[in-house]
Amino acid sequence: SRAEEEIFVDLKGNAVALSDYRGKRVLLNYWATWCRPCIAEMPSMLRAEDILKDENYVFLLATDQSVATIERFIESRGFEFNYLIVEGTMKAKGLTAIPTTFLYNEKGEKVDKIVGGVSWDSPEILRKLKAVK
Repeated sequence: SRAEEEIFVDLKGNAVALSDYRGKRVLLNYWATWCRPCIAEMPSMLRAEDILKDENYVFLLATDQSVATIERFIESRGFEFNYLIVEGTMKAKGLTAIPTTFLYNEKGEKVDKIVGGVSWDSPEILRKLKAVK
């Protein structure tokens, strides 16, 4: 299915739409600063992002927390990601478990959903990410 025109806001307050990334493969990860499994998977996600840098991927991390909260998190943890703020709440979007990650192909179609924390740089997950068509 087409990426529902989901609008986010980046940390500078600019609107970001999933369709802005059409033509790229997108990993969209929903997380929160209080979610231990979310934070536990971040180092492997950074490694996967680096491994896949020539695979036309963009990694987006979305939460419904405030910019100030995310900025404090970045200061304390140092994880450099493309962070986005969800309009409304994640619960309202039907996201009952986090982390939840959606994979989109270059046409903007949602092709996979991964619930729970994973080792993003493990061979099986890298294979799954590379297989997104």
